[in-house]
Amino acid sequence: MVAAVALILAVLGVLSWVDSRREGQAVRSEVAQRLAATDAALAQAKITESDLANALRDAQAKLALLEARLAESQSQQAALETLYRELAPSRDELALTEVEQVLVLASQQLALAGNVQAALAALQVADGKLARMDRPQLVPLRRSLARDMDELKAVPFVDVAGISAKLDQAIATIDNLPLAKDERLPAPPPEAPPVNEPSWMRFLRDVWADAKSLVRIEVSDRAAAPLISPPQAYFLRENLRLRLLAARLALLARDDKSFKTDLNAAIAWVNRYFDTRAKPVQVVSSNLTQLAATQMPAAMPDLSRSLESLRTLRMPRESAPERAQPRAK
Repeated sequence: MVAAVALILAVLGVLSWVDSRREGQAVRSEVAQRLAATDAALAQAKITESDLANALRDAQAKLALLEARLAESQSQQAALETLYRELAPSRDELALTEVEQVLVLASQQLALAGNVQAALAALQVADGKLARMDRPQLVPLRRSLARDMDELKAVPFVDVAGISAKLDQAIATIDNLPLAKDERLPAPPPEAPPVNEPSWMRFLRDVWADAKSLVRIEVSDRAAAPLISPPQAYFLRENLRLRLLAARLALLARDDKSFKTDLNAAIAWVNRYFDTRAKPVQVVSSNLTQLAATQMPAAMPDLSRSLESLRTLRMPRESAPERAQPRAK
């Protein structure tokens, strides 16, 4: 009985040992598989890490190259900005240059054409531009502009275009003006015949009227008109035309003395040699007399004071780059 129990225990022990051995082998096999998988994953991780390290080195090299190029580009941009600031004029300098050009044009208008209105408009434009700049250093220049504008406003207005048009109209009518030697007084109106006048009496009246028409006596309250031949009449009209053309040139040159001298001579010729009873002669004489009374300015103001103030203001700005250039060298 004891032997049977011992045999059973021995069999159970052998079975337990065999089972535990089988389980140990299974565990060892599973651990070996897991270690192999881990080694493979580790090898793959090392390969991936190497690839990532290589990619990281390439990226770092490209980043360093980009940083170097960016630094070079920034340096070039800074150099260009510095060069632009040195060479390009500032906004104030551009505005002052425009103002100077406007003043030069206005001065030319005054000197060459005597166009006061155009010069005044140009000064007002220049003053408006300076007012928009709103710089304290521009106050002396604006004062000079204000004084020049006041002088221009005080200049009497001369309608050069209107006067030239009237002179052209007078020149165009010279050939059609009747001469004083051709003046004829209007014939008196015929007397109305009496009512119920006999036929023989009407016949005698008609004969008497025809006889009186053969001889006509005119009584004039003016001096006798100067007698001039046709060639003299031609030269008279041409000389009158030349006088009016000379007056027009004197108008454009603002020569008040010559302008009035030529017009007064033309008026005297019209009143002496032409029929002043005719309407065209009266119109020409009246227009020339009106033009001769035109008041012209004695002298045109100049804009030298404003130009001098502007150039004085620009002088320090222009000399600054010249002082900076030797330092750059």
